[in-house]
Amino acid sequence: MAMTLAALAERLGLPLAGSDREFTGLNTLEAASETEVSFLANPRYTHLLAGTRACAVILAREFAAQAPSATLVSANPYLDFARAAALFVRKQGEQTGLSPLACVHPTARLGEDCAVYPYVFIGPRARIGNRCTLFPGVYVGDDCVIGDDCVLYPHAVLMAGVEMGDRCILHSGSVLGTEGFGFTRAAGAVQKIPQIGAVVLGDGVDVGANTCIDRATLGATRVGRDTKIDNLVQLGHNVEVGEQCFLISQVGVAGSTRVGDRVTMAGQVGVAGHLRIGDDVTIGPQAGVPKDIPDGVSGSGTPFMERRTFMRNLVLQPKLADMHRRLQQLEKELSRLRESLGAGKDTP
Repeated sequence: MAMTLAALAERLGLPLAGSDREFTGLNTLEAASETEVSFLANPRYTHLLAGTRACAVILAREFAAQAPSATLVSANPYLDFARAAALFVRKQGEQTGLSPLACVHPTARLGEDCAVYPYVFIGPRARIGNRCTLFPGVYVGDDCVIGDDCVLYPHAVLMAGVEMGDRCILHSGSVLGTEGFGFTRAAGAVQKIPQIGAVVLGDGVDVGANTCIDRATLGATRVGRDTKIDNLVQLGHNVEVGEQCFLISQVGVAGSTRVGDRVTMAGQVGVAGHLRIGDDVTIGPQAGVPKDIPDGVSGSGTPFMERRTFMRNLVLQPKLADMHRRLQQLEKELSRLRESLGAGKDTP
């Protein structure tokens, strides 16, 4: 695909400074060729501007004079780069209509303009919205509801009773509606607790590859509107996640925890069950969360601690061995001083 810089500027609503020309794609400042557009969103990479071969750069006004090529000045370069990249997205697959190799129950209902690939299974009473795409190996269980404009990539699984809003994306291997981990020990045996609830996704939810969201014991496990869940994430039964949250890579949230709106869990975060995580909370990588977190707090560590405390402890950690050695020396000196003072009292 090729387009002109002027056309891109018009699509993005940005001013173009420099000569107009055709370009064929986008790339990083380091790797861009003379036919590609790049961007600068993080000031730490400003030094790469001088050497870039990109035909144009999307960047903030304060850095425009340093660019050796045309510029598209933006108040939010990363956002506008994302909008530009959307123009070059490669559509996955060209299947249209219902494949004769798909298995669709007679009581299931499909909306208009859906693409259902071979070896898709759609169970009894399932309802699929308009313009949905279901790739090979997708399983849609009994009584599931899928909204409009959803995409289910290969081998995504919806167990019975899952509900999805509009514009949701399930990536390969994601599983929604598996049984929550419900067991109890009693009288020398293990008793299974049936999980008879549901999973409900709001509009615009993305679920990453090999992510699992358990059905509720009772009621519903819920994920709010526009929340984005990365690969390899586990949400336990009856978890409720708010709107516009980012759950990134290998996050695990135990059962019945409620997560507020606009929360970020930044990779390998573990959250205990029955907690309350407030709105606008940011939890750093590999944090362990054993208790509630109020609104607006940022932090990390195991156990989780507020950012200022975490950073202070992080600075102290390399010094602990030396501090321990010095403390032992001080204790020995204090002990000798006490002994000498005690001996002095008995001297006439």
